[in-house]
Amino acid sequence: MIIGMIVLVATLIIGVPVAFSLGLSSLTVVLLNPGLPINVIAQKTFTGLDSFPFMAIPFFILAGELMNSCGITTRLVDFADSLVGHLKGGLAHINIVSSMFFAGITGSAVADTSAIGSIMIPPMTEEGYDIDFSAAVTASSSVVGPIIPPSIPMVVFALLSGTSVGGLFLAGIIPGVLLGLGLMIVAYFISKKNNYGHSQKMTPIKEILKATFKAIIPLLMPIIILGGILSGVFTATEASAIAVVYSLIIGFFVYRSLSIKDLPDIFLETAKTTAMVFLVIGTANIFNFILGSEQIPQTIAEFFTTNIDSRLVFLLIINIILLIIGTFIEGTAAMILTVPVLLPTVLEFGVDPIMFGAIVVLNLMIGLITPPLGLCLFVASGVAKISLERIAKAVIPFLAI
Repeated sequence: MIIGMIVLVATLIIGVPVAFSLGLSSLTVVLLNPGLPINVIAQKTFTGLDSFPFMAIPFFILAGELMNSCGITTRLVDFADSLVGHLKGGLAHINIVSSMFFAGITGSAVADTSAIGSIMIPPMTEEGYDIDFSAAVTASSSVVGPIIPPSIPMVVFALLSGTSVGGLFLAGIIPGVLLGLGLMIVAYFISKKNNYGHSQKMTPIKEILKATFKAIIPLLMPIIILGGILSGVFTATEASAIAVVYSLIIGFFVYRSLSIKDLPDIFLETAKTTAMVFLVIGTANIFNFILGSEQIPQTIAEFFTTNIDSRLVFLLIINIILLIIGTFIEGTAAMILTVPVLLPTVLEFGVDPIMFGAIVVLNLMIGLITPPLGLCLFVASGVAKISLERIAKAVIPFLAI
């Protein structure tokens, strides 16, 4: 097992994709262990994916792609403008609030960074906002995406831990809103210090109502999904399919911004994203099987329960561990690796698994804006056309929040 861990760390360091690193390290352990047949590789890869609830992942990804192609971003930005555009640093607040609304539709931080960034960064720089600040605001607010429901990482956690998807979705609302408000406070003080944005009057009620009417249709989707799951009308998997149908109806019949010729590209992007996620899940299942056969989770649980008495101290340690892991490993892969190992210990300390899910998702998503491997930093720097070093420096105040 030690050799397998060395192979995993070495391949990750040299830049091998996480899925292949997990596969290679697992293959190494199997080949060196006569007690494990080679066919366990194929068997565990398949059984790791052979779960009906996993259908929710491609459906939610497809729903997000469809909604993003419907031109909803502009409507959400206008709605956010009517609510917070009058504040000091108004465009920064619009950026953050738009991300919070967009989060309830795509559940993807990377999609949020790309969509909101392409719309908000150019006008922010034209209005005199520093481009480093504009890119940092965009990347930081995108972290809210996978926390506010619907959330693909929450679905993955639910499947790994056997917890309620609806409960996890509900658990993400307050942390997501608090995170958004915290980012707005930082943006306000930085804007005040650097005199970003022009002062303007509050938007008249009539204009707010008009913007709300334009944005209400996409904003209803997370309400329908969460309400249906919590009321027991449909399961999370069924909710993901309903989200796709809802997106198609909006795109074809309400906004009429989708056409048949758009669908192949949308399906292709969905397939590519799903393939990446599922390949990680499949190979991680092999690795977790080997960890279980070596009783690694039990050993870790025994270590923590023997040496730590306080649940609060334990949770603080878990937060630190997850923050570090999220900095170097993609969120879904990190979750698949850590949750099966840490969950027994968490339950030993009497921590509710839904609370643990919120902790895991939030910490690992922070890794998306943490140098040196924060994926959202790469996307935002690409949209803003600045170096990674510049945005990494500008993101520090937001990262602290």
